[in-house]
Amino acid sequence: MSIRYSERLAEVGITGSVGTVGDSYDNALAEAVNGLYKAELIHARPAWPSTTEVEFQTMNWVNWWNTQRLHEALDYRTPAEAEAAYYQSHEPARAPA
Repeated sequence: MSIRYSERLAEVGITGSVGTVGDSYDNALAEAVNGLYKAELIHARPAWPSTTEVEFQTMNWVNWWNTQRLHEALDYRTPAEAEAAYYQSHEPARAPA
């Protein structure tokens, strides 16, 4: 899987982030998101009625995170807006009709 993943990154011009053993620098973003997820959703309720409810609310939280929550690092845009702007500015040139 790792080889296929690395090949796919290379195909689309992305350099994978590879840190040194024993540090967490590559994990910083994931850890920040996980911390916010726990604070904003999981620990906001004293108890959850079921695993299914946690899964359903997680799905809703991820959707909210990507489509409604403004992110300072994205110039106060949502991830969906930032991604759309990226692809709009990186569309391949079309051949004249």
